[in-house]
Amino acid sequence: MTTLNERILVFVGSYAEEDGSGIYSYLFNEADGTLSPLDQASGYKNPTFLRLNADKRRLYALAEASTAEGGKVSEAVLFAIDPAAGTLGETSRALASTGPTCHIQLSPDERYLTLTSYHKGTVSLTGLTDEGRIGSLLNEQQHVGHGAHPERQDRPHPHSSFYSPDGRYLFVCDLGLDRIFAYTLQDDRLVLHGETELHPGAGPRHLAFHPNGKFAYVINEVDSSVTAFAYDAEAGALHSFQNVSTLPEGFEGENTTAEIAISENGRFLYGSNRGHDSIAVYSIDGESGKLSLIEYAGVEGKHPRHFSIVPGTRYLIAANRDTNNLAVFTMDPETGKLSFTGHSVAVSKPVCVWAARF
Repeated sequence: MTTLNERILVFVGSYAEEDGSGIYSYLFNEADGTLSPLDQASGYKNPTFLRLNADKRRLYALAEASTAEGGKVSEAVLFAIDPAAGTLGETSRALASTGPTCHIQLSPDERYLTLTSYHKGTVSLTGLTDEGRIGSLLNEQQHVGHGAHPERQDRPHPHSSFYSPDGRYLFVCDLGLDRIFAYTLQDDRLVLHGETELHPGAGPRHLAFHPNGKFAYVINEVDSSVTAFAYDAEAGALHSFQNVSTLPEGFEGENTTAEIAISENGRFLYGSNRGHDSIAVYSIDGESGKLSLIEYAGVEGKHPRHFSIVPGTRYLIAANRDTNNLAVFTMDPETGKLSFTGHSVAVSKPVCVWAARF
């Protein structure tokens, strides 16, 4: 149960205009799975994705901005978190990408942010000060080419960036190219280390490493699948060994996938479907890393753009963009199955949700 000295806070990013609330904070009750609103932050256009540094009580967000010529760029924004009140206070804001972005990542050494631009096809590197404040845009890498799908993959679409468990490599999923790019950070630059090619028409979106560091899993947006990889930590290389659908056999509706995550015990993998409006649940074989389907759990809403496993608990929170709600589920530690708690809160166009203990 959450106590006065140990609170679980939940932060949400959304689609929003500058004159409306775009970032929200909630208190999460571990005893019953309820969410209580604490704070809202306005003044940011489409602060869709967030990155939480709970240890330092910092929250990073991306926000869309416009150039004098009418073009779209992205800023990174730093908020200081007051864990007692659950409130957010902006402390730093600066340009972090020359294009509109969809994902923001913090390096393990807390020296850099990386932002990926789906529309411009770039991944950018921005420095941070010792206090975590936003520094300058240091480097930007432009991806080139196209994939197999004539509409979804007509050009590069980097969608996310994730660090390897040891922090040596940064893996960028490019939905438009069916590739995962591995970078290293050298002299304040992103240096290409290698590429992993997926099957044509996959559309890799987000990635999750297994807690044992031996496996990685990528959810593919275009063909609604998950690809499992063996991870060679020394070489910084991914080697695929399985691909499974996120949809039930016979499903014929439109669907795209979104988020992927692994339970803290490493036994279960979760991936969200937008269209089927479910979370596909799989068991993970601890030796081989192979996935076996357990269930498709409805998300009590539409278009689950993101979800978060609440650390140290048996809960999962799904952000349903098109029904403007956060839905709370319990996770069975033995079976991995999800059960709706009956608790849902209204929030406008949620895109990203993170939870942490303070």
